Amino acid sequence: MISSRKEARDREFSSIQVGDKVSFTRMITQDNVNLFAALTEDFNPLHVDEEYAMHTQFGGRVAHGMLAGSLFSTLVGMHLPGKKCLYLSQTLQFKSPVRMGEEILIHGEVIGKIDALRILVIHTKIINDKKEILIDGEAKVKVLDGEKVQPPFS
Repeated sequence: MISSRKEARDREFSSIQVGDKVSFTRMITQDNVNLFAALTEDFNPLHVDEEYAMHTQFGGRVAHGMLAGSLFSTLVGMHLPGKKCLYLSQTLQFKSPVRMGEEILIHGEVIGKIDALRILVIHTKIINDKKEILIDGEAKVKVLDGEKVQPPFS
């Protein structure tokens, strides 16, 4: 079992409103990219080979889009709604690459709430320090009620 350094927020569905927002920042490092490449076995040279990447339109290595996109899991699993979250879906539109050494802002805003199903619709985006949107999307998450579900038979 992995011990967590941080505690996930424990928000009740009823306390979450359309318009609620949360943001946090992360620095994307070469170590992050190298670890992500090792984890996923995605060693595309655009991400791991500086000499190759220097000769592309990006002029150097860039982070995997899914490395940055995976931070939306942190957004919903730790912050909004947090502990009682079940991720249902996530759309991603990659608008610009995330570069090594870049600090990014991961942002979510509740744009919809389906009370009967306990589902939140969250506009997600990643922004760089120049205020450019790098990744844009929408998450749907179910807020669990915290009680164990009884199986239909014993």
